[in-house]
Amino acid sequence: MDDIRFHEFGDGRKVAFRHSSGSGPALVFLPGYKSDMDGSKASALFEWAKENARECLLLDYSGCGRSSGDFADGTLSTWRDEVASLIDAYVSRQVVLVGSSMGGWLMLLVAEAIGHRLHGLVGIAAAPDFTEWGTTEADKTQLARGETVYEDNPYGPEPTPTYPGFWIDGQASLRLTGEIAIDCPVRLIHGQRDADVPWDISVRLARVLRSSDVHVTLVKDGDHRLSREEDIALLLATVATI
Repeated sequence: MDDIRFHEFGDGRKVAFRHSSGSGPALVFLPGYKSDMDGSKASALFEWAKENARECLLLDYSGCGRSSGDFADGTLSTWRDEVASLIDAYVSRQVVLVGSSMGGWLMLLVAEAIGHRLHGLVGIAAAPDFTEWGTTEADKTQLARGETVYEDNPYGPEPTPTYPGFWIDGQASLRLTGEIAIDCPVRLIHGQRDADVPWDISVRLARVLRSSDVHVTLVKDGDHRLSREEDIALLLATVATI
């Protein structure tokens, strides 16, 4: 990928991104926890956007991928502000936020931040509020004491950490507890064999979104990643409708 660029913030952070010009609304992909823009879904979306002359923005949150920083310092609020800043700097039109897993939580926060710039949302195994429903009471106690929690990682050899700062910020960013004042078209895709994020989270999200234009698509044999050829085809077809 020789088209990687960097956006530098005032504190020295450098956030890596890819941007392709085209017509709108622009597509902005938000990766999941400890993920980056090199994933299969992000890459497929970027290539589809170029083939269809659609504007598209990918990025690595600080502490992830090619971006500078320490992952242990990352929070939803920090990454929300990074995404909003890149949209403001490089995208001149309305946007469709495409969020995968944690990115499906982050897209809600970014949507609130960019206001009238928002055109639509597409969630892939969206995981809003996972610091609440996805964390045991014992782990919450440990995190509240300022201790990092490590869990087995089914996708790699290294355990997955949850840092106290991320958890505290997540608990302050819960969105499933009341109405979410978003009125744009929303499309939510979720696999019913998702072992990480229960598919009923997407149903709960659909219920609390204020928008009346919300569709939930359940993939009966789909897992959490939804990265099979047919899953990516569904994602691209869904994006095309918005």
